Amino acid sequence: MMKVHGNAFNVETMRVFAALSEKDLEFEFVPVNMEAGEHKKEHFLVLNPFGLLPVLEDGELKLFESRAITRYIAYKYADKGTPLVYKGKPMVKLSAHMEVKVDQETMESEMQWELMPDSAADAAVIENMMATVNMWTEVEAHQFDPVASKLQWELMFKPLFGMAMDAAVVNENGARLAKVLDIYEARLSQSKYLGCDIFTLADLHHLLALSNLMGTPAKTLFDARPKVSAWVADIMARPAWVKVLALRNQH
Repeated sequence: MMKVHGNAFNVETMRVFAALSEKDLEFEFVPVNMEAGEHKKEHFLVLNPFGLLPVLEDGELKLFESRAITRYIAYKYADKGTPLVYKGKPMVKLSAHMEVKVDQETMESEMQWELMPDSAADAAVIENMMATVNMWTEVEAHQFDPVASKLQWELMFKPLFGMAMDAAVVNENGARLAKVLDIYEARLSQSKYLGCDIFTLADLHHLLALSNLMGTPAKTLFDARPKVSAWVADIMARPAWVKVLALRNQH
């Protein structure tokens, strides 16, 4: 059985839980006490020399970096649960071949048409869609997550620790997030989900940040954009994610 070394309140760990839940895969959760600095001790550094959570063990394989882990889960267990990556379906695109036959006695001609699947066009469409999904997965990592992380720290975690919020940081990153969400709104006007018309890692990677921010004043940034608001409600209501949140509440 797979093992996940992590912490139920760690964003990156929850990202891995979400992928495992969507795939309906069993795993053993090995809690790591970050307050005690357990992730910086020798026995954990053997698993991840950077001393960061989470780590996945699957047989002899040991992986760290949450997005690398979710991709591994998506491809290794492609036949389980939700696909999470775009693999494509046969397209109904055909090419035509025409042949003219002439009767030598009557000199009458007859045209015959044959329709054949255009496999080259089919492959190109699938490759383009896979590239698009990968692009939006990268957008989450490089455009959304940096600003969302700063807002979570200021609006959610600082109050929990009795620390004063930095209004300048909130205003700066709120404005940056608004620009990202404007782009999301345009994208979601063309596609049901960020990467394509099915739920993929491009959507899944947002889940814990969204759950956290929905309980803060940053929620208004999402609510102000109808397509974004509908997308947030959709992916947060997924049974697999509800299951993950229940697991966190147990810890």
